[in-house]
Formats: sequence, structure tokens, C-alpha cells
Amino acid sequence: MRKLVLAAASGAAILLAGAGLALAAGPSIPAYVDSAVADPARPDADRQRDPERKPAEVLTFAGVHPGEKVGELIPGGGYYTRLLSDIVGSSGHVYGMWPEGMAKGAPQMLDALAKIAPNVSNLTFGPGGPKPPEKLDLVWTTENYHDLHNPPRGAPAGTPQPDVKPFNKAVFDALKPGGIYLIEDHAAAAGAGPEVTFKMHRIDPAQVKAEVEAVGFKLVGESDVLKNPDDPHTKMVFDPSIRGHTDKLLLKFRKP
Repeated sequence: MRKLVLAAASGAAILLAGAGLALAAGPSIPAYVDSAVADPARPDADRQRDPERKPAEVLTFAGVHPGEKVGELIPGGGYYTRLLSDIVGSSGHVYGMWPEGMAKGAPQMLDALAKIAPNVSNLTFGPGGPKPPEKLDLVWTTENYHDLHNPPRGAPAGTPQPDVKPFNKAVFDALKPGGIYLIEDHAAAAGAGPEVTFKMHRIDPAQVKAEVEAVGFKLVGESDVLKNPDDPHTKMVFDPSIRGHTDKLLLKFRKP
């Protein structure tokens, strides 16, 4: 089915080009990405989220390949962990990267993640950021970069936001030269202040770019595949009227 859709898209591009119009064709989905998304072993709950999360397109945009070493920030229930594990295969590895406080508060999540596949393991990190045991090809974070800005749960009112620079610098140091830092998150309105990371669990794309480039990364890609122009950016992402349909940023940075 995907091949038919891609063929149709190519045909449309030719027709539009003939009419003097330009149409940028999206990258074709690699077979190993298609295979991972179609894997019948994936939980039904994950499959039900696919129309919203568009995993094939996101994985293709990131450029993940078989054999790569990947660090995944706060993997949650493992939606992307399973897909990344399948793609990198037995010669690759996926490290679930967890803040120490979260790891102590929810050890069952780490236990469940480590059972996904032999090529998946956990590591925890403190204020200095993650320090994986080997250099990585890709660091991946989806829907949780904004959480790096928020004080720990239960912190007293008025606790200042953590400084994300050490984390981003640790990611830079953990990657091989040419390694990719992939960030997908709930978008805030342009110019939104830093308080929206806690109040709405969103973040301004411009803020992400400035923070990540400040430690040496270069922005090499920005995708609209998860954009939703109907999201007013005025509600928390858990609000029933917008949950599962938020406007999302999708940015790709490279370590020189």
C-alpha cells in the first residue's frame, strides 16, 4: 500500500511540474522502517497511536539505520524503543536514558523496557547529563525535551527551572562526529515564555533551536510531518479537546 501511495505522489509531482509548479517530494520509506512498523509483535496500543505519531515518516526523517547505537531519552512505555530496536538489529543497541529521580520513582518502567529485546538496556543520569558506555550515532527524544526544563515532581513552589545546557552538552559529547540529535515535542506558540514547559507541557521551537545550537550542534532538518495548524497552542497537551492532536515540532541536529 505504501508503495502505491508513493507512486501516486511521484505521479502528482510530475503533473504539477509540468504545470510549472514545484512540489518537494518526501523521502521514500526504507524497507527496514516499513518492516519495523508492520511488525505483528508490536502491541495493539502502539499501533492505535500510529496515525497520530506517523512513526515511519519520523524514523525516516531521523535517518536511523541498522547497526546504529541509539540513546533514547525517557522512553516511557517503549513505543519508539521497540521500533528503534527492530531497526538497529542485533548489531546495534538502544539505551533508554532516564533521569535518576524518575528511575528511582518508577523502576517498573525500566524493568519493562529492558525486557523488550536483548539489544535494549537502561542507563540513568544526574545533573551532568547522560554518559553512555560507547559513542552513539543518534540521540532520540520524543515529547519530553520540554520536561528537562521542569523542576522535579514535588519540588517546592518557586523552584527555578533546571539548566538544560549541561544535558545538551552531554548529548553532544556522547555522539560520534556526524551523529544526530532528533527532537520531537509539543509546540508552543512563537514567542511563548519558558513557563509553558510546565503549564502546558509545550515548548517554542525557536527556544529548542537556540538551546541546542548553543552547545555546538547544527540544525540540518525541520519537518512539518507532525504539524497541526488547527492547534491554537492555548491548551495543555493533556486537555481532551487537543490530546493526541497537538501541533508538534520535529527538528534534526548534527554534531559537526
